[in-house]
Order: sequence, then C-alpha cells, then structure tokens
Amino acid sequence: MISIRRDAEISDVDGGWFRARWHFSFDTYHDPEYMGFGTLRVFNDDRLVPGAIWPLHPHRDVEGLTYVVEGTFRHQDDIGGPPGPLPAGSVQRMTLGSGAWHSEQNASETDPMRFIQMWIVPREEGLEPGVEQKVFTTQDRTDRLLTAISGDGGDAVLVHQDAHVFVSRLSPGRSVPHRLAAGRGAYLYVISGDVRVNGEAMATGDAARIRDEPELAIEAVVTSELILVDVSLS
Repeated sequence: MISIRRDAEISDVDGGWFRARWHFSFDTYHDPEYMGFGTLRVFNDDRLVPGAIWPLHPHRDVEGLTYVVEGTFRHQDDIGGPPGPLPAGSVQRMTLGSGAWHSEQNASETDPMRFIQMWIVPREEGLEPGVEQKVFTTQDRTDRLLTAISGDGGDAVLVHQDAHVFVSRLSPGRSVPHRLAAGRGAYLYVISGDVRVNGEAMATGDAARIRDEPELAIEAVVTSELILVDVSLS
C-alpha cells in the first residue's frame, strides 16, 4: 500500500527567520493521523535564512538525524560534538540519549540553508549522548540509493535502531529498486523532481507512507532528489 500525502497537505510554518514543513505532529502542530511512522517519530523539512541560529534546546532519548539539502549546516551542543560546517549532501546523527542541548545553525551569512531533520526512537533509553557525521558528494548518490545512515553502521553514519536512511539523485528515466522485508515500511519524500513509485506519481514536496509492498521501483521522470527512510513497523 502506498499512501501519498501531497505537498499542499503538509503542515507549513513560517517563522520569519525559518520556514518549517512538519510531516508528523510536532510542537504546535497536532494531527492524530500523523503521529509518526514505525520508529520514525519526526520528519521536518526546515529552511533557515542567512546567519540564522536555532537557540540551544534540550532533548532526550531520540536519535536526531540531519540531512543537509542546500547551503551549509553548522551544529552546536553541550557535549563537545563536531560543529561542522557541513555542506549539502552531508548527514549527521546526534544521540540525545540521557539528555543534551543542541542548536541547528546556518553557517552562511549570505545564503539560505535547508535541512531535513528526522527523529528515530532508539533501541533503548538513556544512551550516552554523542555525534557522528559524514560528508557525501552528489556523485555518491547519483542514480542509486545511497545508504547514508544505518543501524548496520559500515560506511554509513550509525543510528542506534534497526533503521536506514537512503538518499538519491536520479537522472531522467533512471530507476532504482528497494526491497521491503516483512514488517517494515518506507517513508519516501520527493525533495525535488517528479517520480513514479510502483506506477504512482509523486512530485516535489510529496511524501508517501509505504507498507505491504515487498519491492519498490522508483523511476525519475525529470532529475529528482529523494530521501527514503526504511523502518520497522512492529
């Protein structure tokens, strides 16, 4: 089953110095139909104006995942994590575990910055806070699903859960497959472009909750940027 939510249906908050697209209930936005998807609790598409700094704020017992879409991302925390800056295509995981403060920042004083922030519920509570990040290039994700964050670790940034984040830049006419094991689902977001997912049309800003589909075929109609989160639904 592929349940598509169109761009215009997603919560859109304009804070002046930031713009936020909240896919699941978050802060002042509450929708009982969109409380998360499996172990994926938060999926936000955020934009910051040049020089903007999100004030330091605390969280605990979440894996905070960041994918930099445009611009230059800088990070600050109270545990001595690497600040960056990180260019577009990079990913970061902050384990907030037993509790930590952090701040997302636009490292540029002249250019806007856009990043996707996800919260994954970790396997266990009270983990030691920590940060891991990695820079990936456009070529790394071109015409493939690049494993950028994974519970398996390896060449990807490690997340403390059986979850995987894939990113892709697909050329027109190119297709990539993705298998979904029993009991798992995929959350697919079209950052930009126009794609077909098992024949279903999705455009810029559209998101899909996918379950009970053993295999996906994602085909680009035009050059498209995608992010896919594979999580357990049990």
